Amino acid sequence: MFKRVLIANRGEIALRIMRACQELGIETVCVYSEADRDAPYLRLADRAICIGPAPARESYLNISRIVSAAEIADVDAIHPGYGFLAERAEFSEICRECKIEFIGPSPEAMKRLGDKVEAKRFARAAKVPTFPGSEGAIENEEEAVEVANEIGYPVIIKAAAGGGGRGMRVCHNEATLRANIKKAQQEAMAAFGNGSVFIEKFLESARHVEVQVLGDKHGNAIHLWERDCSMQRRHQKIIEEAPGPGIDRKKIERVCDSAARLVKSAEYSGAATVEFLMDGKQNFYMLEVNTRVQVEHPVTEFITGIDIVKTTILVAAGEELPFRQRDVNIKGHAIECRINAEDPDKGFMPSAGVISTWEPPGGPGVRLDSHVVPGYRVPPNYDSMVGKLICHADDRAQCIERTVRALREFNVGPIRTTIPLHSRLMEQSEFRSGNVDIHFLERLLK
Repeated sequence: MFKRVLIANRGEIALRIMRACQELGIETVCVYSEADRDAPYLRLADRAICIGPAPARESYLNISRIVSAAEIADVDAIHPGYGFLAERAEFSEICRECKIEFIGPSPEAMKRLGDKVEAKRFARAAKVPTFPGSEGAIENEEEAVEVANEIGYPVIIKAAAGGGGRGMRVCHNEATLRANIKKAQQEAMAAFGNGSVFIEKFLESARHVEVQVLGDKHGNAIHLWERDCSMQRRHQKIIEEAPGPGIDRKKIERVCDSAARLVKSAEYSGAATVEFLMDGKQNFYMLEVNTRVQVEHPVTEFITGIDIVKTTILVAAGEELPFRQRDVNIKGHAIECRINAEDPDKGFMPSAGVISTWEPPGGPGVRLDSHVVPGYRVPPNYDSMVGKLICHADDRAQCIERTVRALREFNVGPIRTTIPLHSRLMEQSEFRSGNVDIHFLERLLK
């Protein structure tokens, strides 16, 4: 097992990793930017090292500064968390060259599954259901039109190397496709340093369902069942839950098995999430693979009893997965609400500033993953999430009521947050019945 791990991230995920390391008897080194100098979670680390100014490109995205900090602190491994450098194969490769274990997939496995075009090739070989679309990256406008005519409109243009809606365009006819193909390529290049895009068939109405998978360095790979992430805005998830409401269990079992098969075929070690869209007939089509731990991993931890973050550390140290597929059973239902420092009534305008009131909820089946304490200042430089409220109960109806109660208890001020929006969503009849799709929230907010 590692003696000392550097955490190359910030906020709640840095604290989450720190706690997992401490339970394993591992010393922690946490890096921070000047904007996070007074972050309270830094006091819990064995050592904290400043790596630069507030802008992420000069701190949390600066590989040389992070590696220098790792060498100064003499760490055995680096955990990237999610976001920032977590899915950069270059970072994983540099760690290996410096004889520092990257707690995540190898650079080869990350390239196989992190690039959407390559991931689709592997998926087809592993018999994972995929969307009709281009076989590889689109080279020019005429090739894009040819593919779209073959699979039929509407189609969606996607960046091969990224996510979060950047480099993405929905096209309902040839004119909009021609107008958007170059724009998508330019946006992808600006966002990810890779202008490659591809085309897929677009579902007008679909649910977003993803499968949590774990692999180790001994060729084992298992799934931890699915999560439904359909409640989202501009491709950013707002609410996640597990298991997915109303999904045929025989169908989802086949999909989950195919996700584990894909990860195994890529010789992947660590946590991965295989994302799918599900149509009205519950046909599944793979979207992409996220080669890291997900923000929403706690809902899966609740229903399976498996500590995903701790397991990623164990397998990075060379241990086999401590459980087999037959050991993974679903217990109850879990819902996660992402609490962001944003004002939903003003177009989700960021609400940075000092949090003077922080009264978190509690009680049975309530978990709050957050780095915030009273007096914490939300910096304007990074993602606006200040916490994740996760509730668990014996069934979905009870879990919704528990979440309603926890949201009612949760008092944050004077900054604005998405708590009132979550309370409103919990009362929607469509959400309560599980009858939502990926466009539901946008329709509700019009």
